Amino acid sequence: MAPRRAWASVLRSAPAGQATIPFYLLLGLVLTLNAIGLVMVLSVSSVTSLYAGQSTWFTFQRQLVWCMGGLVAMVLVMRTDYRQFKRHANAVAALTMALLVAVLIPGIGTTANGATRWVYFGPISFQPSELAKLGMVLFASAWLADKAGEERNARTTIRPVLVICSIMCGLILLQPDLGTAVVIVVIAFAALFMAGVRLLPLTGWSLVSGAAAALAAWGSGYRRDRVTSMLDPWSDPLDTGWQTIQSRVGIASGGASGVGLGESRIKWGFLPEAHTDFIFAVLAEEMGWLGAMFVVGLFALFAFCGIWVALNAADRFGQVLATGITVWVGVQGFVNIAAVVGVLPITGVPLPFLSVGGSALLSSMVAVGMLLNIARQVKVAPDAARRAGVAP
Repeated sequence: MAPRRAWASVLRSAPAGQATIPFYLLLGLVLTLNAIGLVMVLSVSSVTSLYAGQSTWFTFQRQLVWCMGGLVAMVLVMRTDYRQFKRHANAVAALTMALLVAVLIPGIGTTANGATRWVYFGPISFQPSELAKLGMVLFASAWLADKAGEERNARTTIRPVLVICSIMCGLILLQPDLGTAVVIVVIAFAALFMAGVRLLPLTGWSLVSGAAAALAAWGSGYRRDRVTSMLDPWSDPLDTGWQTIQSRVGIASGGASGVGLGESRIKWGFLPEAHTDFIFAVLAEEMGWLGAMFVVGLFALFAFCGIWVALNAADRFGQVLATGITVWVGVQGFVNIAAVVGVLPITGVPLPFLSVGGSALLSSMVAVGMLLNIARQVKVAPDAARRAGVAP
């Protein structure tokens, strides 16, 4: 028997309501990525914290607290039937949009590096755009699950989802944050695709969205500079091309096995945002391309397991929700890594589970908790083993 068929028979033979192989793989992948992230945050942030006049442990300790909180949230959500979240989808979307408006109000939103993306609740800062990803995937999944059988009616399927998506993205673009807006649009289209919406109108709206993103990128001076610096970073090596050049230098310096944990040179003030958007470059320098490809492989395996869960989910809501979450993590990881290696323009999108950022980590862990709960309740095909060529 072919290994692929044997693997499929093992996956599909798990009893309903019990942990499947993808469940354990997803859980192990997320824990592994978080562990790697904490190690890299400690390595990179010890330098950035030192430059900021803080304890070398300051950023790592904050990230560790967020990680522990994220793990608790993931476990709680994982132990809650994912269908319970359907009734709260509209409320989460409404709360998200209210927070996205609030962050733009002077005195409530906080500006850093030219962007207004954070609100403070006492000593804790939160980025509403990260909640928007969760709000989008929940709203789209709940709405499309209720519209089963109406896939050919654009008025009741595509338009409502795109209206909410447009409002969220419009508010996020005002911060400004094109990278997060693009991720949210991709989540929305992935949900529509999984729900069975016709390809012709979906393709048309995808082209319109792509054109709008290109216009937003080229119509802003700093975004246009990012595009040109990606194409030719050496045209302005001391300004717009600096970050891309330093990132590539770090990756190249790592070679196959890396210079060793904690031994990165680019983190010593050469690579801006090394602990957030460009943590993958430091990882590649310290762990080499072998370590970098290991992390890429973890994300690829996450995407494979997530799609399997989506295809085998017990109901339509679970199918669309699992698809949205998987695409969220997978696309965001791809966009971040592609920007770090210079294949895409710098977007400011963090690397899931690895980059410093409490609200991003917490939102991702909550979403993964939902995905794990769906994985525990995949549907069962009694004759799956026979169809795969194996006796049950």
